[in-house]
Amino acid sequence: MKRTTIGLDLAKRIFQVHSVDPDSGEISRQTLKRSQVLRYFANRAASVVAMEACGSSHYWARELVKLGHEVRLISAQFVRPFVKTNKTDAADAEAIWEAAQRPGMRFVALKSEEQQAALGLHRLREQRVGMRSALVNQVHGLMAEFGIALPRGWREMLHQAGELLAEECAVPELLRGALREQIEQIRALSEQIKALERQISSWQRRAEDCQRIGEIPGVGLLTATATVATIGDARSFRSGREFAAFVGLVPRQSGTGGKIRLLGISKRGDRYLRTLLIHGARAVLRWQSRPGRELDPWLKSLLSRRARNVVIVALANKMARMIWALLAHGRTYQRGYGGPIAATVA
Repeated sequence: MKRTTIGLDLAKRIFQVHSVDPDSGEISRQTLKRSQVLRYFANRAASVVAMEACGSSHYWARELVKLGHEVRLISAQFVRPFVKTNKTDAADAEAIWEAAQRPGMRFVALKSEEQQAALGLHRLREQRVGMRSALVNQVHGLMAEFGIALPRGWREMLHQAGELLAEECAVPELLRGALREQIEQIRALSEQIKALERQISSWQRRAEDCQRIGEIPGVGLLTATATVATIGDARSFRSGREFAAFVGLVPRQSGTGGKIRLLGISKRGDRYLRTLLIHGARAVLRWQSRPGRELDPWLKSLLSRRARNVVIVALANKMARMIWALLAHGRTYQRGYGGPIAATVA
């Protein structure tokens, strides 16, 4: 018996359901309150439930899977073209139902509670790093107004600014006390960041996938945990190139009449994960370029033909493909074979 496909538009309080009976073709539209959603699906036969991959979607997906339904999460950008009229809850639910049945539609892998929790720690850390950077830049700017140039690194800056503000300096007493408080805020944020990193590290030690991809040069604590938490199931991607495209590390394409031009990288997908991969690639290239070390032939050849930043992105792309191979096929990293990145079947 063919399963009924149901489009479910998520919200905080009012949910919209759209379905079509596969036998009679009867269209059903229904509005549900939050408390009614699970009861409604518990009383239905096992169906294919499609939702946009948005806030709370993974929670509802896990709950519906427990009830025996098959869940398909669709990126919002793939749903939007199917909205026929004005954007309403009913139109969105119908568009989700329509998009879920397209033969070439791509679906988002379901995340576990642990993966979402780890990703939440990354988001909290990223927020605090941004807050610290803003406070550090403000201290730099305010003290520069009185002719004091502080070091660039935030640790050295804190040390020097603390010593200057503890004594008589060019900064007036009216502002000095507020700057001392701001420096204490920066120190408190740094302690919070360290505590979050310890929690992330604790999860990494328990997650086998994180440990395996952590062996790749340039993939450290943050990159390994963020990758595993972000992609869910690596087998939802058909190839390493598809995963690299998901991260936004492949060229954009523009063409007509059979001619295709390759542009800069697409920068699609998760900006945070892409940034971590590029920073990791930059660290690998910097480490291999040190005096007394031998630069990998592949990197050396690229550097002779392309700009350094282009090479860094190319290496990040290769790292992304390697990560996919390890996660999707259960492989382990081997050093010293096949260039800077290699993998063999475990």
